Amino acid sequence: MDTIPTQWIILTGVAVLAVFALAVWFFVQKRKQSHRLEQHFGPEYGRTVAALGSRTKAESELKARERRAERFAITPLAPAEAGRFSQAWSALQARFVDNPKGVVVQADQLVRELMLKRGYPMGDFERRAGDISVDHPAIVETYRAAQAIGVRDARGDADTEELRQAVVHYRALFDELLEVRVAKQEAIPATHLALNT
Repeated sequence: MDTIPTQWIILTGVAVLAVFALAVWFFVQKRKQSHRLEQHFGPEYGRTVAALGSRTKAESELKARERRAERFAITPLAPAEAGRFSQAWSALQARFVDNPKGVVVQADQLVRELMLKRGYPMGDFERRAGDISVDHPAIVETYRAAQAIGVRDARGDADTEELRQAVVHYRALFDELLEVRVAKQEAIPATHLALNT
């Protein structure tokens, strides 16, 4: 009767353990990646899973967005350009009372112009929203909401309150893209005040 040498049994056991360890490592890496994408994209992660029907497809799409966004040359605006965009927004907002429908269209156009100026490519809406979601995942949902109101308005189905809400949504994205930051006033330590008085 042939017996299997002990050496083959050990090698087979080591190979099985190595395959098991590799499978565990792969599973852990996949979970880490899923967690990272879910944390980074927030609600956009769940929206993408629902739209594509599976986590695997959604994660593949989100990773593709990140790779695509790495090739963008996103640049900050010069102060004069930022001022021009801010003035354009203020003028647009002032026209809302007289022409709410027109202002929603103009808000969309101004946001697109700002995106283009910053270096975002201009594709269809879904591509633009996907591109925005990489750097601004918290705000892309409002962009989608503004766009949906604009579509309803084009059909004549949006009321003035919805149009106002669309402008508010566009403004949130506009501020994010403009990189408007509220200056935080630094607290001066009491010891520093005492030295200067």
